[in-house]
Amino acid sequence: METYDLVVIGTGVGLNIINGALRRGLSVAIIEKGKVGGTCLTRGCIPSKILVYPADVIRTAEHAKKVGLEIKIQKVDWNMISKRMWSQIDHSKGMREGLKHTQNIKFLEGVAEFIDDYTLKVKFDNGKESDPFKGDKIVLASGARSLIPPIKGIEETGYITNESFFGNKFPKKPWKSLIIIGGGIIAAEFAHIFSAIGTEVTIVEMLPRIINTEEPEISKFLEKEFKKHMTVLTNKKAVSTRKEKGLKVVVVEDTESGKKSEIKGEEILVATGRKSNADILKVDKTGVEMDKRGWIKTNDYLETSKGNIWCIGDANGKFQFRHKGNYEAEILENNLWADNDDKYLVDYSTTPWAIYTWPQVGHVGMTEQEALDAGYKIFTAINHYSDTAKGFA
Repeated sequence: METYDLVVIGTGVGLNIINGALRRGLSVAIIEKGKVGGTCLTRGCIPSKILVYPADVIRTAEHAKKVGLEIKIQKVDWNMISKRMWSQIDHSKGMREGLKHTQNIKFLEGVAEFIDDYTLKVKFDNGKESDPFKGDKIVLASGARSLIPPIKGIEETGYITNESFFGNKFPKKPWKSLIIIGGGIIAAEFAHIFSAIGTEVTIVEMLPRIINTEEPEISKFLEKEFKKHMTVLTNKKAVSTRKEKGLKVVVVEDTESGKKSEIKGEEILVATGRKSNADILKVDKTGVEMDKRGWIKTNDYLETSKGNIWCIGDANGKFQFRHKGNYEAEILENNLWADNDDKYLVDYSTTPWAIYTWPQVGHVGMTEQEALDAGYKIFTAINHYSDTAKGFA
C-alpha cells in the first residue's frame, strides 16, 4: 500500500501548509472534491465581495445627496458584474493545473474517505475509487457546507445556498424577489447585494435579533437600517415551503404566539448556518473525535484526538473565516515538524472579522456578555462614528 509523508484533505487553507513538506523533499497527497481554492475563493468571501462592491456604490450614491451631490445610477449591468466575479473564481483552474504538475505532489480529485487507521480511499466522479493509501501525517482541511434545516417541502420547492449560488444556480438576472431563511453573516451580505440592485428581499430569522454574534445594540441598529431597504422578520421560524403560481411560498410561524403567515418570493436562499464535512470523511474510522455538532475536536496545538492527524479551517468549527484558517496554517506549518518543546499554541482570543453588509460591521474579541460569562470585571463605552470628524464627513 502506498504511503505518503503528508496527506492534506482540502485545497482551501490546506494549501498553505504543503510547502514545509515540499522543502523537505517529502511526498504529499492532496485531495479535493470541488474546485481548487476552497470556500473563500470559489464560493464565499472573494466572489461575494465582488458583488458587494457594486451594491456599496449604489448605496453610496443614494447617500450622496446628504453631502451635496446628485448621483443617479443609470443601469445595473448584471452581465458585467457576473463576468468580473467569474473571472476571480476561474483562478481555481490555474491552481488546479499547478497542483497536477508540481513535483512530489499527488493530486486526487474526488471525495476522501477513511477506511481504517491513517488509511484512505478517494471516490471519483466517474464512480471509480482509488487504491487505498496511507499518510504518516494527515491534515484535515476539509471545510464545511451549508446546514439545511428540516423544513417541510424545502427539497421539493427548491432553494439555493451560497455553494449553489456560486455554482450551477447563479441567476442570469437578479431575482425580482428573494426570501432569505436565516439572519447571520451570509444572509446579511446577500440581503445587501440584492436589495441594492432592486430585488425585494425578506429576511426570516427565528431568533429575536439578526446577527446574534454581535452586540445587541449593533443588531438593533443594523435591523433599523435594513428595514429601509427590505423586510426583516425576527422571531419567525420557517416551517414549510411550497410552489404556487410560479413563485415559492415560505410558511413562517411566530416563535412566541405560534401564529402562522406566508411569504412569497421568486427564490429562497437558505443561510441558517454551517456544518462540518467531517461526516463525509468518516473520520471516526481513524479514531478522530467530533463534538455533538459534528465539528472535529482539536487541542491548542491543532491536534485531533488521533496522533499525527491535525485539523485546520472551517472543519473544526472555530471562527469560520479564511483569515482564521490562514492563522491556523501558520501555526500548523511549524507544529507539523517541530519537537514538543518548539510547538506553537493557537490563540483565538482576538480573532477579528467583518460583515460586508450596509452598514458594515467590524468585530474583535469578546462581546460584553462573553466577557461577563468569563468572569471579567469590565467597563463598557459606546462611541458613535458620526461623532468623529471622518464619520461626520
